[in-house]
Amino acid sequence: MTNTNPPIDVLSGPERRRRWTAAERVAIVNETYEPGVTVSLVARRHGIAPNQLIHWRKLAAQGALAAARRGEEVVPASDYRALQNQVRELQRLLGKKTLEAEVLREALEVVDAKNGCCGPSHCRRTVPDECRRREPRGGPLQPCQADKAGRPTPTRPAALAG
Repeated sequence: MTNTNPPIDVLSGPERRRRWTAAERVAIVNETYEPGVTVSLVARRHGIAPNQLIHWRKLAAQGALAAARRGEEVVPASDYRALQNQVRELQRLLGKKTLEAEVLREALEVVDAKNGCCGPSHCRRTVPDECRRREPRGGPLQPCQADKAGRPTPTRPAALAG
């Protein structure tokens, strides 16, 4: 009787486990799908346990071996879900702030129309009361006037004009 068992690899040194590259795993898994071949036969041929080969087949079906084969970085599912949740939360906050900015912009337009400000062509402001400034000496609020360059300039009350 002839012995068809492959030669046994003796592993020496501190590493007791054999490391298989993603390409090697994919090739071994693909062998199991050939007609007339069983998982046990392929496992014996390569010197691995059949349950390990079945696990690799499940990973290949999920796409885990394909990602590693293309050289992409494989991220644990828990990290992926955490990052998805973080992106979702940031998108929610961005939408909230965008809506808030739109509401404030509309309110500013209503206030400008109501107060008769010098108009959007003259005032390039970012703060709602920039156009109506208080004098340094604590005088009353006065509407601003635009200079020739279109920048608002505060006017001094007549009582303080000197």
